[in-house]
Amino acid sequence: MQEIMMIGAGSVGGYFGAHLARTNSHVSFLLRPKTHAAVANNGLTIRSAIGESFTVRPPSASNPQDLPQPDLIILGVKAYDLPEVMDQIEPILMPDTTILSLQNGVTIEDTLKMRLGRERIVGGVAFIYSKISEPGVIDHYKKGMVTIGELMGFETPRLLEVQALFKEAGIPCFLTDDIRKAKWEKMCWNCVFNPLTVVLNDSVAKALDAPELQPVMATIVREVAAVAMAAHRVPLEGDMPEKVVKWSQELRDIHTSMYDDWKAGRPTEIDELNGYIVKRGQEFGVPTPMNEMLTALIKGMMPHESPNEPVVVVEGAVQQPLKFSRTHLSQLALEHQISDVGRVMSNMHGTGVKFKAILDVVTLHLGTDHVTFFSQDGKYSACVTLEQAREFGILLYEQDGGIFPAERGGPFRLVTPGLGDLCANVKQVGRIVFSKGLAQDSRPPEACEEER
Repeated sequence: MQEIMMIGAGSVGGYFGAHLARTNSHVSFLLRPKTHAAVANNGLTIRSAIGESFTVRPPSASNPQDLPQPDLIILGVKAYDLPEVMDQIEPILMPDTTILSLQNGVTIEDTLKMRLGRERIVGGVAFIYSKISEPGVIDHYKKGMVTIGELMGFETPRLLEVQALFKEAGIPCFLTDDIRKAKWEKMCWNCVFNPLTVVLNDSVAKALDAPELQPVMATIVREVAAVAMAAHRVPLEGDMPEKVVKWSQELRDIHTSMYDDWKAGRPTEIDELNGYIVKRGQEFGVPTPMNEMLTALIKGMMPHESPNEPVVVVEGAVQQPLKFSRTHLSQLALEHQISDVGRVMSNMHGTGVKFKAILDVVTLHLGTDHVTFFSQDGKYSACVTLEQAREFGILLYEQDGGIFPAERGGPFRLVTPGLGDLCANVKQVGRIVFSKGLAQDSRPPEACEEER
């Protein structure tokens, strides 16, 4: 195995890849454009709290065609990146290219073998605590070893060759004749502490030291073990809950990768961990209520509105700023919905909701008496009293079952039939701001003099 391609330079791929590149000039990196630019300009740096810090300058690219054709590919990216990675590497594979996965989850090897062939795949489990400080810079705190194994359990020449590569780089590498079991054992740990550290917003110790969480952790592990047996015929020992707690004692002060991703606003691997347990449990009739709850909690704690769905922001003198999408507005009180605004405005067509429905949701500061509607570009605003908005305001959000069209003033348009269009007819509403007293207003001075 002369040419080695490491895919990813994050907390896993960056650490192990940098060590390999330090002792082997035939290690290259396939990276996302931002990370590639950082590594190309500044190298790949490992800052270690327990070992030597160093910088390497390996070849890197965002296109695999720009790198040497690999004999060994090591996957160090997140599990949810696997489909994109397979699209990238499939055209450059040679007949005897080996693929080693160091990713979380228990489906990686099966996914790889179905598309790229069983004979290529070697399974792996990484044990490390490190973080991305910035693109091309990895901070390493604890551990830094791998366990690898053939899917069929044999000790093959290529397995020994991969082990030798890691050992030459100073990375402890252990062989196992049951890589599936090893991955499921780590899955037990991941399904407990990855989501719990997010929910608790704290380190592993917070979960370990709470007596009330001991039965919770045990239940999570038992659900994982039941799915492992039902779906994959992988038997785990009956004392797995106790083992998971014991393994965690030396990791008491760490935050998990899911915690780091959540804090950074990045996607998490919840679907590949607890979410996978729930899905397979449903298929095989295995109850997984604890994993189902954790999956829902993590998803609920992540940004969940579609980046393509417009929202109107409500802020100012409110207890909590809110965002309303078209879906949110349609779910407000039925008695305040207007299926066709044409009934009250003959020249208008569309679905809207009375502003009093939004007032029923938001909690205002004491003394709040005005509300200003701003266009998305901030160039136009209309400020009315709270009572005027409550009595006359309608926010249009839909037309013919779709987004209210921009050419008609959408995706959100304020109209105030009965108050007069000049008073408050704001197209493309982007923000609704509550205030104490009259606020910014860009309407003509003669508009609605009675409210001034």
